[in-house]
Amino acid sequence: MTDKTEFDDIRPYTDDEIPAAMQRIAASSSFPLLATYVYPGEEIDDVRERIRGYRTIREFQSETMRRVNERIVQCTIDAFTCSGLDRLSPDRQYLYVSNHRDIMLDASLLEYYLVTHGFDTTEITFGANLMQGQLVIDIGKSNKMFRVERPGGSIREFYHRSVHLSNYIRHAIRDKHQSVWIAQRNGRTKDGMDRTDQGIIKMFCMSEAEDKIRAISDLHVVPVAVSYEWESCDILKTLELYASQYAPYTKKPGEDLNSILTGIVQPKGRVHFEICEPLSEVELRTLEPLTSNEYHKAVARLIDRRVVAAYRLYPNNYIAYDLRYGTQKYEDQYTDAQRQAFLGRLNMLNRYDTCDIDQLKDIFLGIYANPIVNKGLLNDAAEPYTINHQVFNP
Repeated sequence: MTDKTEFDDIRPYTDDEIPAAMQRIAASSSFPLLATYVYPGEEIDDVRERIRGYRTIREFQSETMRRVNERIVQCTIDAFTCSGLDRLSPDRQYLYVSNHRDIMLDASLLEYYLVTHGFDTTEITFGANLMQGQLVIDIGKSNKMFRVERPGGSIREFYHRSVHLSNYIRHAIRDKHQSVWIAQRNGRTKDGMDRTDQGIIKMFCMSEAEDKIRAISDLHVVPVAVSYEWESCDILKTLELYASQYAPYTKKPGEDLNSILTGIVQPKGRVHFEICEPLSEVELRTLEPLTSNEYHKAVARLIDRRVVAAYRLYPNNYIAYDLRYGTQKYEDQYTDAQRQAFLGRLNMLNRYDTCDIDQLKDIFLGIYANPIVNKGLLNDAAEPYTINHQVFNP
């Protein structure tokens, strides 16, 4: 039996809870569809018995989740690359703070890379809006995912939820000796402009309120930049951004699940993960004179600089920039065949004839062009800035 803890409302499953979870997964009405994708050509009953036989999280992850990611890479990715792992130690726990382009794959593919290169998998934040339905809960919590509530309710309720989450992240790293993955912001980047929410940094600090430097340095923060040649759910993101121009956007039932499935099956071209240099206590100490609010903003800026600098640009980014701004600035970065392929994708928006097609296309081009804009903004902001007559350069 698993002992009761103060984090039972959000924590992942323990090994003691895996056998029962596997029984429920194997009995799910959706199991044949999932099994066919992960284990093509095998008998459903054989796969069901295999799943029922798992007794630990490691078995589930090293067998089934490894196969899930292998299938995704095999079927939808032309080249999957990672670099920067030599900056880390397999014996230390980290807080991976990643830009967020795909609901599931940003974390899942990183986990796959880590575990196939001698590192343990991490615990993963999972939005409460996604963790619904017993099958999703069982798969998520068996995959070391823990529940994160979306903003909402009273200010007091949101504060207590934030403190609770901060305490759990520190508990996972310090006491459970588990690394943690979290997105740099609440929700995916839909416009191509990766930015760390300083509220995330504030939340990290809540569990170590007496020392803002240690609050971050003890978590061993590692920025991660993930770059997709073909942006995950690019058409869906375009439609959402278009609709949100005219009214507050409300997701339809099943929309998140549709985005997860689209992200899994959509061709992604090349995908690259860059594990950036961890934030060091030395550089954090240079921020010590800042107020708490200034410090949170400066740490977010440190992460942004690493992520934006490491983001890998592909021909689609250069094509979109030239098309959107009417230039030939980057024509040496792509071929005519690549340009025609991109235009074919762009022209898929013509089917949405109840919308302003020009606006739709401009939004779509922005999703791909903005990473180039982002790098330019990073360079423009590279100079030191002054607070209270003291110069800082995070």
